[in-house]
Amino acid sequence: MSNYRFGKHPSKRDYRTLRFENYLTAALPAPPAAYDVLATVFKKLNASDPAVLFPMDGNDTLGDCTIAALAHAETVFSGLIGKKMIMAKPAVVKLYMHLTGGVDSGLNELDVLNYWQSNAVAGDKIAAYVAIEVKNHTHVQQAIQLFGGVYLGFQVQQNCIQEFDARQPWTPGPLTNDGHAVYAVSYDATGPTVLTWGNTQKATWGWWDECVDEAYAILPPEALNPAFAPGFNFAQLKADLADVAN
Repeated sequence: MSNYRFGKHPSKRDYRTLRFENYLTAALPAPPAAYDVLATVFKKLNASDPAVLFPMDGNDTLGDCTIAALAHAETVFSGLIGKKMIMAKPAVVKLYMHLTGGVDSGLNELDVLNYWQSNAVAGDKIAAYVAIEVKNHTHVQQAIQLFGGVYLGFQVQQNCIQEFDARQPWTPGPLTNDGHAVYAVSYDATGPTVLTWGNTQKATWGWWDECVDEAYAILPPEALNPAFAPGFNFAQLKADLADVAN
């Protein structure tokens, strides 16, 4: 069995966190039954190996999953516009150690997102992030379709690594005391697919409902153009971001 590490702290709540559901308008259609962001990225980059585009990033020896998932999101955002951008492992580890104060302690997802909104990572600051109600599968699906994925955290089930090694979907199981951060890039009727540990991993919606404790739509800089995602109220989002900043 290969080495894998976790490292997501328990979900952190902040009353200032903006919510995905507050920016959906009547113009936003229902999400399709299935959607695959990764297929678009692979096609635009003429690639097919997730281990090349979304490497381990040190998550076999360090609890840096929150930063590895960030790096994978950056690669997806760039790939969707035909640009190949893969954060180097030293850059991932350097950012992780910067945010932890130099110790391998794991991180809160909210702290990572707040840093990313205020500081450029791999050349870009995100425009914003919004929390998704994790039990609302429709909103999860809409976020994947609109913004190229969902940054999420889950409480680790006992069979997590065994199923990953066996290339079997994650299913519900007794929860451990560990947390893990991954980036979801597609879904169908059976469940989502996420990026982690240098590969893709299928999961069931039953696993999602049992284990996922936080999920966020990340808005790249391009998303502030209203044409980026028709049906999402960017004007209200900008106003609310200004209010939060003040």
